[in-house]
Amino acid sequence: MSDPTVPDPTVPGPTVPGPPDRSGADRLTLTVPDPAAMNRLGRALGGLLRAGDLVVLGGELGAGKTTLTRGVGEGMGVRGAVTSPTFVIARVHPSTGSGPALVHVDAYRLSGGLEEMEDLDLDVSLTDSVVVVEWGEGRVEELTEDRLHVRIERATGAEGPEGDARRVTIEAVGGGRALPDADALRRAVAGAAPASGGRAAG
Repeated sequence: MSDPTVPDPTVPGPTVPGPPDRSGADRLTLTVPDPAAMNRLGRALGGLLRAGDLVVLGGELGAGKTTLTRGVGEGMGVRGAVTSPTFVIARVHPSTGSGPALVHVDAYRLSGGLEEMEDLDLDVSLTDSVVVVEWGEGRVEELTEDRLHVRIERATGAEGPEGDARRVTIEAVGGGRALPDADALRRAVAGAAPASGGRAAG
């Protein structure tokens, strides 16, 4: 007679769940064919952002970071043309309605992270705004644990000016901020009309 205190190797034991499969859950990669599609992607993303969001943009010079940010501003419905803030470090674009302001930052010359951002004397609260930071990787992550990282790279085999295809990776970091509506972003890149009820079209 078998000893009940000794597990029978022929009987399967309880299933131990492994770590959750997060592949695709917090990261989205898109192929963006041209600047017009990059602008549409920005417009859709801008329509999905909310006050307190930090978007950290990375990519080489001329990758399309400002083109994407210009679309974000249009999608948010903010005032003023979004251009490269290189010479002023940061620009504030107030909302034309009831939405949050857009704070557009060029962190290329920022070295002090949070402290230096606070010293910019912006006439808006960062927690009440959407903050988009070009060249922000490794510089502004301390602003908040929950943020979106957007990396823009040349698509495989692409050469030449900004009109060539780009690979855009959007990743939600920190666990407190979900990835924005992936289907809406895909539709925007494809040039399809957004689903009814959203404001992603700007």
